[in-house]
Amino acid sequence: MIIRIATEGQYELSGEALARLDEIDNELLEAIAADDADAYQAKFAAVLELIRRQGRPLAPSELKESDIVLPAPDTTLAEAKRLFAAYPADLT
Repeated sequence: MIIRIATEGQYELSGEALARLDEIDNELLEAIAADDADAYQAKFAAVLELIRRQGRPLAPSELKESDIVLPAPDTTLAEAKRLFAAYPADLT
């Protein structure tokens, strides 16, 4: 799976790392829905760290279509709520 982190680049992630990413992503969405800024920051940082550590960075010349596009690492909870307003529906 190809994942883009806005302002940073693309990474290829596979196997067990994808399963762990899905778990953390669910926790991240729960933090957003609960309007919990501390949990949001911790979970978003965990998502980014997992991708950076376990993903293979793609060279700029290796540009591929991204399966997932994540917002910039400095995205606030308020911005995340707007970005993910439709997923899940109860974030708005």
